[in-house]
Amino acid sequence: MNPMNGDESTAHLGLESTLPNLLSFCRTFERGSFTRAAKALRVTPAAVSRSVARLERALGATLFRRTTRELRPTAKGRAYYEKCAAALRLLATGEQELLDAEDGPAPHGLVRISVPTTYGLRRLLPQMGGFRERYPGIELELHVSNQNIDFVREGFDLAVRMGVIGDAGMVARNLGDFPQGVFASPDYLARRGTPRSIEAFADHDCIAFVMPSTGRVLPWLFASPNRELLPGSQVRCAEDPHGGIALCKAGLGLFQTYRFLVEEEVTRGELVEVLRGRSGRTRRFSLLYPKDGLRSRAVRAVTDFILERR
Repeated sequence: MNPMNGDESTAHLGLESTLPNLLSFCRTFERGSFTRAAKALRVTPAAVSRSVARLERALGATLFRRTTRELRPTAKGRAYYEKCAAALRLLATGEQELLDAEDGPAPHGLVRISVPTTYGLRRLLPQMGGFRERYPGIELELHVSNQNIDFVREGFDLAVRMGVIGDAGMVARNLGDFPQGVFASPDYLARRGTPRSIEAFADHDCIAFVMPSTGRVLPWLFASPNRELLPGSQVRCAEDPHGGIALCKAGLGLFQTYRFLVEEEVTRGELVEVLRGRSGRTRRFSLLYPKDGLRSRAVRAVTDFILERR
C-alpha cells in the first residue's frame, strides 16, 4: 500500500504513518505549493494535500493558510518545519552512514552544490576535471546562479559564497582572496583617455553592478590605501557580473571585477587594466556547509576535492 494513503480516521499517527506526512509537509513548505512538492516526491498533488491534511488533524493545528492563489505557512507551521527538517536531516544522516558502511571505501550518492556564476564558471567547474574518474559513484548537481537560495530549505549540501559569511549555523572554508581590477576596452580609452587617479573616475563612464541579494550597487574597492568608491553611472548591470564585462568590452565604460574573470580578455587585448597599483583589493570566496557536519562521505569527498583544487 502506498504510505501516502494512510488511515484517514487515525487521530494520532504512529511513526510509520507519520513519516510520509512529514515529508509531504516539509516539501510543501520548501517548494511553496502542493504541485511542486508532489513533483519532488514523485506523487500526485492530491496525495500531498491529503498527507498534509492528515498531519494537521493529528496535530490539531493549521500548518498552512490556503487560498485559491497561494499557500502560506502559519506561525505554527514555520516553527514545526524547523523541528521536522532537523529530524529528517538526522534520519538521512543515519541512513547515509549505514549505506557508506555497507558500500566500503567508495562514496556514493547525490551532492547538490550552489555556486555563483563568477566562481562557478571560471574556477569551480573547470577544476572539476577528473572528479568522475575518482568518484564514479557520486552524482553531482551544480546550480550555477546568482539568485539567492535558502541553503537548508532548498536541500543544498554545499554552497560557494562571496564576502564575509555572517551565518553562525554555517562552516566557511576559505577558497581564496581574489584581487580585483578596473578595466576598460582599448576603444573606450582611445576615446576618453586613461584615468590616472581614482578621483578621475568622476569624469568617466563607470559601469555599476547591482547585487542580487540587496538590490544595491556594489562598491568598488581600492588598495594602497584602502578606499571604497560607489560608482555613479547611467549604465548598471544586475544579476551576473559577466554582463558588466560584456558591456565593458563593448566600450560603454570602466568596470571593476575580479582579475581571474578577465584573464583571457586581457591576454587577447580586448580589455586593459587601469590604475593597477591602486585596484588590488580582494574579495573572498568561501565553501559553506551546515555546522551540524558533512552529512555523508560523498559530501566530504566533494568538499575535499574542491579544497584540494582551490
